[in-house]
Parts: sequence; structure tokens; C-alpha cells
Amino acid sequence: MRLTNLDMDALRSFAAGIDAGSFARAADRLGRSTSAISAQLKKLEEQTGVLLVRRSGRGLALTDGGETLLSYARRLLDLNDEAMSALRGVELEGWIRFGLQEDFGETVLPRVLGRFARAHPKVRIEGRIGRNDDLVGRVASGRLDLALAWDSGDRPGITEEIARLPLCWLGPAEGDLPWTAGSGEPLPLAALEAPCLLRNVAFERLDGHGLSWRVAFVSPSLGGLWAATAAGLGIALRTPMGLPSSVRILDPASHGLPDLPALGLVLHTATTAPTTGGAELCRILAGALRETLSPDWMVAAEEEASPHPVSR
Repeated sequence: MRLTNLDMDALRSFAAGIDAGSFARAADRLGRSTSAISAQLKKLEEQTGVLLVRRSGRGLALTDGGETLLSYARRLLDLNDEAMSALRGVELEGWIRFGLQEDFGETVLPRVLGRFARAHPKVRIEGRIGRNDDLVGRVASGRLDLALAWDSGDRPGITEEIARLPLCWLGPAEGDLPWTAGSGEPLPLAALEAPCLLRNVAFERLDGHGLSWRVAFVSPSLGGLWAATAAGLGIALRTPMGLPSSVRILDPASHGLPDLPALGLVLHTATTAPTTGGAELCRILAGALRETLSPDWMVAAEEEASPHPVSR
């Protein structure tokens, strides 16, 4: 039986289309025409003999065969990119200072740094988990080479918006909510310590909606915030990134809560010319983020409403 060699470019276009939620956006990202991307998808379907995607509303949905191929495609692309990175930078050495939000520690950090370390074992990475203002400030002052942070509007250095994610009201996965609309009681909030960008968004949205509120629980870390929310001590506001199973997303209309905007996810790079290692880490980080983020979370730049499934 003759074996078929899958086309790597076609696999990359296929994965990019699913990650972006549309092949038109994937075409922009890859610098190709939409018709070229569609032709590559057709080629993959001919090679595999399987229908890979179907239309679902304004987006794309994978068939069972598409789900299977996507899993293999990601692994093949990772190995391909890792091999090319190693060959291009076999003597790459140096030191990179990299910061990111706690939201991404469990999902992005292992994948990104693991891939980079395998390709460039001589590069030393100093990682830092921090709060948004601290990370942006460290990039601006030259104490970090690059950082992944929420878009607060403060963009010192060189920036690239990687994605836009919906903001969500969160409550316990089990049991009753700690607040009911129309009860006359102030809404209890669970929040991170100030200064916190998402804490301020919650205050502003509740004030704009005419709802009284009180800070019922304050935590210095996300772990404490998740525990308080799961215990029903307060309602929290975050993105879908890294949510534990102990909390659920609340539908604003069903619970008398204000609608929320989308929030940009930005990669900040110091204004000094990036080292070869820094540029390579940026490339790997951006790619891994796009692969990690669910297409259901992605929000087009002109949209404000959250498309993420919610609990009613």
C-alpha cells in the first residue's frame, strides 16, 4: 500500500483556519489569498478522503475526521517548526527575560518554554509571573525583554495584539449564586487586589448598569479568586482563559448583569532591538498562543459581545 505524504503548508493553513475561526482570517495571517487557503483545504480532503470542516453559523466546525487530523497536524507542525528553529539557531545563546499573566501559566508556559528550550538549549530564560501593570512597566523600563499582558491602553515598546477574548461574569459551578437581581442587596464581588484592570472593568460596568456592589473577597492570586468564586463568596470577572471546572460562565441577560466588552491580549517587546533569541521566542509564543486559544473565545476586532457558550 502506497503511503500518502501530507502537505505541510496545507496542514498549516488548515490549523490556522481553525485557530482563527475562519479561513479568510487565516489567509490574512499567513499572507495568502482566501482562494489559496481553500484550495489547500480541498487538497487535504482529497489526500485523506475525509470531509474536514463544515460551516456552523458564521464560523467553522470540525467533523470527526477534522478533529483527528487537527490533533496530528499540531504535532507535525510543532516538530517541523522545532526542527527548523534548531537548525537556524543551533548556536543560539544568551539570556531572555520573559513575563506573563498568571492566567497563562498552566496553559501557555509549559508549551512555549518547553518547545523553545528543546530547540535552543543554550539560551537561558528568566521567567516571571506578574500583574498587568507590573509586566508592562518592566518592559518599558528594560527589566523585561518581552511580556504577555492584557491591553490596558498603555502600550510602551513594540506591541502586537495576539487575540481578543471576551470578558465573562463567573459564578460557582455548583450551587446557587450569591446574588439575585432585584433582591435589593449589593452584588458581592470576588476580585484580585488593586491595581487590577479587570477589577476596574467590573466596577465601571456595574456602576454604568446602576447596580450597587461591594467587594466581598480580595485575593492576591488567581487560585484564591477561583476558590472564593467556587465557594459562592462572590461573582468574579475574567476571560475564559484558564478557567477551572469549579466555576461557570454566567449569561448576563439571565442574571441581570451588564454586558461586557472584549479585551485585547498583547505581546510587549522592549524598544531595544530584540536579540535573535528574543525574536525567536516571540515567534514561538505568538504561534503557541494562537494554537492554545479556542476559536470559540476569539472575538473579531470590531465585535464586543462574547461568543463563548454560557451557563444559564
